[in-house]
Parts: sequence; C-alpha cells; structure tokens
Amino acid sequence: MAVNYAEQYAQALANAFPNVLHFGALYNTENNSQYKFIDANTIKVPVVKTGGRVDGTLDKIESFTRNYQNEWETKTLDNYRKWKTLVPPEDIQFSNQVLSIQNITKSFNEFQKFPEMDAYCVSKIYADWVAQSKTASTTALTVDNVLSEFDKMMQAETEANTPEMGRILYVTPQTSTLIKQAKEVTRAIDIKDAGTSINRRVTDIDLVQVEVVPSELMKTAYDFTAGYKVGSSAQQINMMLIHPQAVITPVAYTYSQLDAPSAGSEGKYLYYEESYEDVFILNQRADAIQFNVTATA
Repeated sequence: MAVNYAEQYAQALANAFPNVLHFGALYNTENNSQYKFIDANTIKVPVVKTGGRVDGTLDKIESFTRNYQNEWETKTLDNYRKWKTLVPPEDIQFSNQVLSIQNITKSFNEFQKFPEMDAYCVSKIYADWVAQSKTASTTALTVDNVLSEFDKMMQAETEANTPEMGRILYVTPQTSTLIKQAKEVTRAIDIKDAGTSINRRVTDIDLVQVEVVPSELMKTAYDFTAGYKVGSSAQQINMMLIHPQAVITPVAYTYSQLDAPSAGSEGKYLYYEESYEDVFILNQRADAIQFNVTATA
C-alpha cells in the first residue's frame, strides 16, 4: 500500500524555505503559526478592534459594557498546484522514502517550484496591496534619488506605526547597483587577504535588511498556467519594503506519494504531489508594505 508522505515532505521543504527562496523570510513569517486552517483551504484571521482607555475613579464601581469587536478576515487558498513524474527504480532508496522523494524533486524544486513560489509571492502581495487602494511609487530610480525614495518608503511605514526592526527591502540587481553607487552612501570597504579581496556588498540600509532578487522574479503579474512566466501586463518592481508581519503565506501539502511499479507504469514508480498554497496581506497591516515600480509606457 502506498504511503502519503505529504506531512513529512512539507516539513522538509519548510525547513529549506529560508535558504532556497528569495522571499524565504516571508514564507517563514510567524503569522503562519498564529493563524490556523478551519478546513482544507480556508484560514480565518481574527481582527479585534477595541476602544481606548478613559480616566478612572476611586469612588465608585462603574458599569461594564463590551469594549471590543471581534471580526474575521477570511483567507481562502485558491492556488492549488500539482506535479507528477515517472521514476526509474534505481532512483529509489527503499529504506528512506522521504529522502527518495526529496532527491526526485530536487531539480524540479530548484528550477521550477521555488522560482514559481517567489514569483507568486511578490505578485500576489502586489495585487492584494493594490486591492486595498494602495498606489506604488513610479519615480524612476537613479543614483541621485534611490536613497531618498527609500527614505520616503521608510517614513510612510513609520507613520503607519510599522515596527522598524524586521523590515526587509527587496530590490532588483539594477536597484542594488544604484544603491552601491548612490552619492549619499558613506561606505566602509572591507579589504582583506592582503588586499586581494574587497567586499562592496550592501547588506542593510539603516539596519533594514537588503535582499537582491532577480528582475524576472520581481514583476507585478505572472501567468501560472504551466510553471510561471511573466504576464503580458506586468510591470517591473524595483523595490519592495515590507515587514513579514504584514503577510501570511500558508503552504499545505495534501499529497506526496510514490506508487510501486506495475505493468501499467511499465515497471516505473509513479510520483505525484499536490498542495494548497497562497500568499495574503493582512488588510490592517497593508501600510507595512511599500512598492516602487517602473511606470508603464
């Protein structure tokens, strides 16, 4: 009887996400453990609104009324994905089926699934953010203004009471180069190994972590019919400033199974996996996200 290794496989992938996904920090947000599934593909996020404090008195006990409202923000996972392949018997480790599955899917994960997850993540965040009536900056970035544009993003998030600690700036390679060359930058260059090694990387700005993402994985829209490709209406995202607390990124594997060889499979193993996964912004925290995109012609 074939065994469904969905839970073990999902855990193995989750452990790898911070190291293999460009947006690994977002897929590793603490929100994923705080909000639970109520069924196979639905999450309900509590939205609690309370009244403020008032002056007290020592002379009497005042009456009680409910001072909060508990509403629900329902998130339905619509991104249902599957993948299957034939597997020659020599690729199977009979003593460790989970390891066999990881080996079978290694190339697929690295070159298809993980880039697709990155593409879906940034484009879905952008779509949800725009749906909350937010508008991205379309200022063309140069060496003269890239840091001032970053400052504007930071200011907007600070005004929205977003914690400064934990913010991440995702940039394209071109934007990263502009930051390195920005005239306002005063940089301590690390020269080591007898002057043969120079480190010019910019890993943070004002203690905000900087992550460089390939331009292809920083678009506003994609076509996910088979794998992923840039959408016809896509704009280039140059910078995204975000706090991981602003998103929830659930991934639920429902199936990961190897079927034994049979006449019908011509002596090959059959591997099949399916998952529900999605990316959502928390509506109350939409201001913890800022974008700069290239204006459409």
